[in-house]
Amino acid sequence: MAAAAPDPIAFPASVAPNAEQLRAAFAKSPANSVGLEDEVMLLDPDSLELLPRAHQVLASLGDSETFKLELPASQLEIVTTPNASVPELGATLLATRRELLSHLGGSALAASAGVHPFSTGVGELNQLERYSQTIVEHGRLAQRQLVCALQVHISVGDADRALAVYNAARSYLPLIAALAANAPFYEGRDTGLASVRPKLSELLPRQGVPPAIDSWESHAKALAWGAASGAFPPRTWWWELRPHVGYGTLEFRVPDGQSSVADATAIAAFVQALAAWLGERYDAGAREPVAETWRIAENRWLACRYGVEGTLPDLQTGERLPTRERLLELIETLQPTATRLGSAALLDHARQLTAVNGALAQRQVAAQLGVRGVAAWLAGRFLDAPSG
Repeated sequence: MAAAAPDPIAFPASVAPNAEQLRAAFAKSPANSVGLEDEVMLLDPDSLELLPRAHQVLASLGDSETFKLELPASQLEIVTTPNASVPELGATLLATRRELLSHLGGSALAASAGVHPFSTGVGELNQLERYSQTIVEHGRLAQRQLVCALQVHISVGDADRALAVYNAARSYLPLIAALAANAPFYEGRDTGLASVRPKLSELLPRQGVPPAIDSWESHAKALAWGAASGAFPPRTWWWELRPHVGYGTLEFRVPDGQSSVADATAIAAFVQALAAWLGERYDAGAREPVAETWRIAENRWLACRYGVEGTLPDLQTGERLPTRERLLELIETLQPTATRLGSAALLDHARQLTAVNGALAQRQVAAQLGVRGVAAWLAGRFLDAPSG
């Protein structure tokens, strides 16, 4: 059964919430509910290039809360309601992706990955009011933001608990990024990276590893400074993990877009189990160390460069271990939590991604079909669902 969807709290773009409002937002949602924002590319069915027709597609869909425009004119975002379990979320995502393809009727294809493998990296943008400042301020750099993420929203159920989970989860962002890396090609060439998406995102400010937050009061002050100075409105806090005030969730923005429903739900199950486990540790009195941002950022770079094939230093000791080994150890730790949450089978699929994730799968396809064949392969996987 889907979790009840609390009404989002609406704040004007230029107004920052105060600490009391932040606490209220994060106390209103049931613990461990999960939702997705799934960013999807539209492709020309003949050339397989990006197709900047999202505005027309959305207009033809009518009044929809499920499909949204994003900054790129070639991208639609699927927004799910909160769900109590990831298997239910996966069924919702599959039905919605299927609805989109049915509506397109062959006039366009849909696919998801961190970036398109060969289309030009500079593209048309949607001229929407909420993006006007970004477009004006960043100009041609904004046109490079043809990137797709899988944004996983987790509710934690209590404001203080949410803040503790946020600070602890920062340390795990490189592991999530490595598992979900799915963008090795850019403008027709292998970048040598498991994911080029974060490097493109870094062309804009407030990207990458987020700062630690020591209290809701200090977070409110930071958002208020950004709003008052005009440096940034609260909704452009674009870090790879952020407290989403409107939904009262922790929004994990670090995963690349996932090519199949099966991969997307495996990543969602991994993130949900991680957040729930960190919350349980907080309830039991454990206080995770709050790692320095620069150390997490070093690991984030290694995840960007090597994905699951690299090594990651321990944030406290510096001891390096293979990333796969760290992921498998964490998945084993999370297994009991995932079982309680009803997503044990999906966590098993996450275990499979430690061997061959999206980046490695794309390279395998390119070795046989070339980079242009990767786009067709991505479109062909769009509705692939978890087995069973």
